[in-house]
Amino acid sequence: MSSLINQAFQNAKSENRPALLTYTVAGDNTKKRSLEILKSISNYADICELGFPHNTPIADGGQIQTSAYRAIKNGIKINDVFSIAKDFKSKKKNKPIILMGYYNMIFQYNENKFLEKCKKSKVDGLIVVDLPYPENKKFASKCKKSKIDFIQLISPTTSKLRSKKTIKKLKQHTDREIIIRDKEKRHARVGANSVPWYLIKEGIYALVTYQSIAAIEAICTGVPAFTEELTAADSVACNDLSKIESPNYAPKEQVKEWQHWLAYCQYHFKEMQSGEAVRIMKEYGLM
Repeated sequence: MSSLINQAFQNAKSENRPALLTYTVAGDNTKKRSLEILKSISNYADICELGFPHNTPIADGGQIQTSAYRAIKNGIKINDVFSIAKDFKSKKKNKPIILMGYYNMIFQYNENKFLEKCKKSKVDGLIVVDLPYPENKKFASKCKKSKIDFIQLISPTTSKLRSKKTIKKLKQHTDREIIIRDKEKRHARVGANSVPWYLIKEGIYALVTYQSIAAIEAICTGVPAFTEELTAADSVACNDLSKIESPNYAPKEQVKEWQHWLAYCQYHFKEMQSGEAVRIMKEYGLM
């Protein structure tokens, strides 16, 4: 039997129009108001996406980050999101709803428990923004068994063609050995599987990445990093592969200042809920 999500796309196709998908952050600005907004926009949308507010939404833009902050400040929790979804589906059982969030939240909650909650709340699909293929294969399989659509995100960083282009460009400027290393799942990148450990053990000369936190880990380890997209390491990294043989070794004081800046961009729930995070960001010109 076709899922409600597939049916929604098929209906739009039969009417010769694009499907309309809407997105809202759960709990912004209150749980009750969030449900009201979701019900209202569902009258015009083919599929509704509901986002889990996250304290470090690195894959989201400014508007969604601000929305997530308001929801967290108002005390929204994971179970509240499921409650909103369940209440919505009780009134709109034929309207597909997709939950969107980050894998570390699912991992901490427990994958099986999370999917069981999804089933009880009548969730139709999941988008996990930081769980790309092939790392998502096991979790995607669990979703399939639970009859929940696992929706893949296609990114330019997953392209084999892009990797080949990067390697070709590097070979124009260096004769050094090029090692391609697949990154472990977030919870597995500890100890001997961590990026810093690997860089030190293998005596890596420089790290090249697209848009990964690996650049931050490399620089903190003392290994120069080259990035091809905007990252939090831009001020101490290099984005010109032609300079692979003369990489940027940022002065210790600059690296220390950058590390302090990174630290001031990380906040726990209590700091966000109390407004302390916003105060610090304003005081230090971070927003």
